[in-house]
Amino acid sequence: MTLVTESTRRLAPLLWSLLALFVVRVVGQLLVVLGWGAFLPSIELWSSGLIPYPWLFLAQILIILLYGKVCLDFTRGSGFFVVPRPELGRKLLIFGSGYVLVMGIRVLIFILRSSNQPWMGGWIPIGFHMVLAAFILVVGGYHWHRGRLRQRLR
Repeated sequence: MTLVTESTRRLAPLLWSLLALFVVRVVGQLLVVLGWGAFLPSIELWSSGLIPYPWLFLAQILIILLYGKVCLDFTRGSGFFVVPRPELGRKLLIFGSGYVLVMGIRVLIFILRSSNQPWMGGWIPIGFHMVLAAFILVVGGYHWHRGRLRQRLR
């Protein structure tokens, strides 16, 4: 269990940092929606508009709660999310890699279509999707590598 505790505690600051970045994004967008964020980019630059804001906000809160639980488990070095599971790791790595690939395609499409748009438009949601994907990849990598190591030690 020491091996798990050391590796989880080492990853915890990175996971907390990624979560904090996402929380800043959610709070920033909420400030703009409420009319308190005049110093921030306009609402059009915060999301694609595919999901109505109330539903988007609910999804963001659920993500924050889930990622927060993952962070707590990694900080404590125990809990559901730190028990190494190589199959979970494999699935998270596949999903996270696909997520990054889709965002990469989105970047290319955005660049090709934005010759007459402001340079920053669209980068906020893309950047924060990359933050979410990075979180998934870090957790997936942990489960994949630690789960395989755990299997070899048995």
